[in-house]
Amino acid sequence: MHFSRRGFIATTALGSVAVGLDAQTAKKNDDTTAQVSPDSLASTPPKRAPIIICSSRGINAIDKGFQMLRTGVDTLDAAIAVGKALEDDPNDNTVGLGGLPNEEGVVELDSCCMHGPTRRAGSVGGVRNIKNVSLLAKAVMEHTGHVMLVGEGAERFAYAMGFTKENLLTERSRQMWLLWKETHSGRDWWGPGLADPGYQVPPGTPPTPPPSTELLKKRQQWMEEKAAELGIAPEFRAAAIRSVLMPPTGTIHVSALNTKGEMSGMTTTSGLAWKLPGRVGDSPIIGAGCYTDQDVGSAGATGSGEENIKVAGAHTIIENLRKGMSPREAGFDALKRIVRNYRHNPAKLRYISMVYYVLRGDGEYGTVSLWSGPKERPAAFAVHDGTKRLENCAALFQGEPLPFPA
Repeated sequence: MHFSRRGFIATTALGSVAVGLDAQTAKKNDDTTAQVSPDSLASTPPKRAPIIICSSRGINAIDKGFQMLRTGVDTLDAAIAVGKALEDDPNDNTVGLGGLPNEEGVVELDSCCMHGPTRRAGSVGGVRNIKNVSLLAKAVMEHTGHVMLVGEGAERFAYAMGFTKENLLTERSRQMWLLWKETHSGRDWWGPGLADPGYQVPPGTPPTPPPSTELLKKRQQWMEEKAAELGIAPEFRAAAIRSVLMPPTGTIHVSALNTKGEMSGMTTTSGLAWKLPGRVGDSPIIGAGCYTDQDVGSAGATGSGEENIKVAGAHTIIENLRKGMSPREAGFDALKRIVRNYRHNPAKLRYISMVYYVLRGDGEYGTVSLWSGPKERPAAFAVHDGTKRLENCAALFQGEPLPFPA
């Protein structure tokens, strides 16, 4: 994503990102809901159920999950139905079929799930050739004594369970990978990461002046010419260029609650585009990409997986709920831990995106984002409690994150 440098300068003019944290804390009374005792959540019927919350890209699939909940289908099956719809969609390049590949052109998928009523979990990571890894994670939960299987072992288990081997790289995703190879493969995931003390933010990023408009136009034209040479259809070229310039970290998380107070959560992803083979992010990590506690709530994440792993984001949020925080407070606390890890450094925090989805056991929900997103397309999430809709995330900071690697 591009970002508003004017918005960034306005934010940092206060002194540092830390000021934004203080301002957010000062607004706490406006952002929170009434605190609820965790003990009461386990014994009191939810006041708003059934309900599903998920990533915004699940808006077209959330109806099916909600109808399943309303007819008494298990909460995990309802949550997985939302994620599976995107895994099956070749036009969605963030999960399942058509997901953007690693740097070698191979699609690798991750997923996990937690079933609140039985307190079980299943997870798979780095899976190739299997489209519906959300169902595979559930199979690990139901048919093994393990919680996580990865790589070749997970794939062999899938075949034993009757899953079909499929080529997950669609022609469109292959063309986008080739565009990255020809124009940006020098800006890959090798070398020091953002968290490395020696990493220097490159010149030309905030708060230094942006490159000239003329230079940007020339680079855009050059990439459009390359896209045409590779045979990318004109109507898809803008999306392909955007995916190369701003590698997506596409993921979908879903949390579901029924009228009996039963909860489940799931997360599925194709991970970072152009990643090193074998890279596993937060999505299959129980306690990072997804965590459900039947007594408290369900939470999950999308965004910069490496950062979320380091703060165990979903588990942190559930423990915050257990202490009596509201869903929004619990999510903001996890975001602030990421900010703390970077010593409130705005130059580095600009490269991090994170959204937390929080559903409490009584039906209260709150989704928070590190950055607000552009004014014309703010960070949002999908919710269905009888009415399907998109709602804006509560943001810690105003503006858009920059793509990384820089």
